[in-house]
Amino acid sequence: MDATAAVTPFSTLIRTASHEQHTEAETSTFMSDLLGGRLGVDAYTRYTEQLWFVYRAMEEGAEALRDDPVAGPFIQPELMRTAELERDLAHLRGADWREGLEPLPATAAYAARVAECARTWPAGYVAHHYTRYLGDLSGGQIIRDKAEKTWGFARKGDGVRFYVFEGIANPAAFKRSYRELLDALDTDDLEKQRVVDECKRAFALNTAVFRELGEAFPLSA
Repeated sequence: MDATAAVTPFSTLIRTASHEQHTEAETSTFMSDLLGGRLGVDAYTRYTEQLWFVYRAMEEGAEALRDDPVAGPFIQPELMRTAELERDLAHLRGADWREGLEPLPATAAYAARVAECARTWPAGYVAHHYTRYLGDLSGGQIIRDKAEKTWGFARKGDGVRFYVFEGIANPAAFKRSYRELLDALDTDDLEKQRVVDECKRAFALNTAVFRELGEAFPLSA
């Protein structure tokens, strides 16, 4: 291990290594169009549907990992999003929101990879956990604000509950303690590199979902 790796906290390593993919995901055409108010609420609804498939895989997988020495410390009930997504979808799609709900192919691939890591590779699951939940606590708040203004949702109400973490009073402190958990990850350097690579893969899977959403909602020229 070189000297820099010895002193660089893992949370910093994982953040800087995935920076390029992170930027690519954030600047996708679909997301830019959505946040720029150029797409209708139907596009926002479809995006929320895709999130439901991914988080269901994340959170169904979490149950079996609660006592896992590597992934267990990250399984925190205040992060769970499935119930909030279901409230949002009931608001957006109506009481029978599950009717005809289908993941995009990219979403199905993403959810399958999350489920596979949950089943077979706890440290890989942590990579997906990090990219999703820490992103929600940060950039997700920008999406909530834009959605409220663009489509008239009640502030922190139905339609944007996914972005509201009722159980986290101080997001900055929570993110700090989360990064401390990453720094304390009980794995060797080789495994940590694999986690970083899986983190990059998570961003690529997410970007593929945005690409397919962009194809489903092209802006008319």
